[in-house]
Amino acid sequence: MKADQRRLGWLVMGFGFALAACAGPKPSPVVPSTTPHAPDGVNPFEGAHLYGNPDYAKTVEGLAATHPADAALLKKMATLPTAIWLSWIADTKDIGRYLDDALAQQKAGGKPEVVTFVVYDLPNRDCNAAASAGELSADDAGEAAYQHKYIDVIAAAFAAHPDVRIAAVLEPDSLANLVTNLQNPKCETAQGIYKRGIAYAITKLSLPNVFLYLDAAHAGWLGWPKNLGRSVAMYKEVLTLAGGADRIRGFALNVSNYDPVKDTTNPKRQLEAAPDDELGYVGDLSKALDAAGITGKGFVIDTGRDGKGYIRSSPANWCNIKGAALGERPRAAPAPKVDAYLYIKVPGESDGTADAKATRFDENCVSEDATPGAPEAGKMFDTYLIDLLKNATPPL
Repeated sequence: MKADQRRLGWLVMGFGFALAACAGPKPSPVVPSTTPHAPDGVNPFEGAHLYGNPDYAKTVEGLAATHPADAALLKKMATLPTAIWLSWIADTKDIGRYLDDALAQQKAGGKPEVVTFVVYDLPNRDCNAAASAGELSADDAGEAAYQHKYIDVIAAAFAAHPDVRIAAVLEPDSLANLVTNLQNPKCETAQGIYKRGIAYAITKLSLPNVFLYLDAAHAGWLGWPKNLGRSVAMYKEVLTLAGGADRIRGFALNVSNYDPVKDTTNPKRQLEAAPDDELGYVGDLSKALDAAGITGKGFVIDTGRDGKGYIRSSPANWCNIKGAALGERPRAAPAPKVDAYLYIKVPGESDGTADAKATRFDENCVSEDATPGAPEAGKMFDTYLIDLLKNATPPL
């Protein structure tokens, strides 16, 4: 080879390396997990104490000082267990602190602690709503960041605390949006990343001390027969990609929503209609899952604001609904197939801002059913919390 040809070859190779460097991080392929997972058929909440987020308790206790007329209710709320949301990469830095605290309580109380986390930071998060849009874009860089800066960090923290029981709710509203909202270009763009992202999360978080619950929306959304069939097929696809249905304990229902656990009016259900309550949805979903070979699963139901049913003019309205009430207190094994009632959506935290000028403003947050004056999603809406507590059913 002549000298100029060699120089040209090195230039081409160098250009190739430069292109690779400029291409940015690439996501890893999803490899089905075969490592040990949480034991089958075990309800992690039974025989355990439900851990409460100490930061939330401190916030609510602080509100008691500024709302003295409602201090007694607020102090009661501060003692109740609530889920911990990992909504941003930055939130992962506190996982170890919570788990260390839970372990200390476990040793002091002589009873297992179970800590509930919500894993919630997919690229193009909440693709059909603007109010709680996330930080990651639906591209290779966003998918890679989700895997390695978010999920891998969570997995490492969970694995470092093998003596603490962990319940993890995976990505609320994500797969549900793929069932019903692919007409939205943001959801259509994100569908592959959603499926791979959740499968990746399952492969990494499926540990002997971690009980995973895949979000399955609520009766009024996916409970309709046409949606139920599509959703179960999607769950099976994602679980197969992750290594099989035994990687998860079950499904989380009614997260951040308002469907009653049990409709006490005993309505006659219409043919080809959705169930009237979440326990009806448990029955329908369980049968559909069994038929698809996804058997023996447990369910957790978010009862944080479902104490009063049918308070919306439209079931499509979801943002800070007026008249909502704190529902059944968190507890283990409250009904057949139900592992626990939990406060997954943190009571009092806003769904989205009512400020039309805000970047993450969503029209749903100024619907006729929405409470005026709401702050950004995730911020404490203290007057809304007080109303939840005053309306609590059963009473707080």
